[in-house]
Amino acid sequence: MEKLIITVALDGAEVTREQQPHLPLTPDEIADAAYEAWKAGASIAHVHARDAAGNPTQDKEIYRQIIEKISAKCDIIVQVSTGGAVGMTAEERLQPVTLKPEMATLTVGTVNFGDDVFMNTPKDIEAYAQAMQEHGVRPELEIFDVGMINNALRLLKKGLVTAPLHFDFVLGVPGAIPGTIENLQYMVNQIPAGSTWSVAGVGRAQLPLNTMAILLGGHVRVGFEDNIYYEKGVLATSNAQFVERIVRLAKELGREVATAQEARKILGISPVNVG
Repeated sequence: MEKLIITVALDGAEVTREQQPHLPLTPDEIADAAYEAWKAGASIAHVHARDAAGNPTQDKEIYRQIIEKISAKCDIIVQVSTGGAVGMTAEERLQPVTLKPEMATLTVGTVNFGDDVFMNTPKDIEAYAQAMQEHGVRPELEIFDVGMINNALRLLKKGLVTAPLHFDFVLGVPGAIPGTIENLQYMVNQIPAGSTWSVAGVGRAQLPLNTMAILLGGHVRVGFEDNIYYEKGVLATSNAQFVERIVRLAKELGREVATAQEARKILGISPVNVG
């Protein structure tokens, strides 16, 4: 099997400091959290920006600060969000892509998201994909339901993304596909040969789906965006705590963990100079 890529989703757009006291919000806090997760074994940092009040923002300049501060500390791959938060315009959401980060998320469909609707029209999806092509950004295709896989394959046919594709299956969002092992296996079976994939299990689905991904040869995403509890009723103390658990599990299951440079090779991203 390939070495295991661990993505850490540091903060998201929905979680608050009231829900999770250790949530990183400022560029400095996000950079520190990314560095701690990298030391623990993460090779990708998935980031959402927050404004001075702690609210989600896609402000390009705040993302610039985050990327620069993380890159000054370590060589972890910075993956920016183009999901932003529910209700943001496509133009808002695309801002960080113009900074030419190594990776960005690309959600390929509209989905009910709790009591809200996470809107992604075909026109907007194509605009995100085209912008990522223009700026040399490696897309991670975010899949909240099975039909989104076909949407991703349509982008491939149109030449808006290139093979091999990299998918992230987000399972367990209220309103989307439930976070079960059966659903993960089904989704993995639908993607083209040669693709890479990761799984983000929401809430209590995180640990069992991460474990299944290790066994199946996929990759994993952990962190406060998806889950704030380390175990039932016990809040996690850091994003790095989740990473440390996955590293232990991978070792027990005989799967080596990828460094950031090894993750770049697996995902087809040009290596960066470090040191």
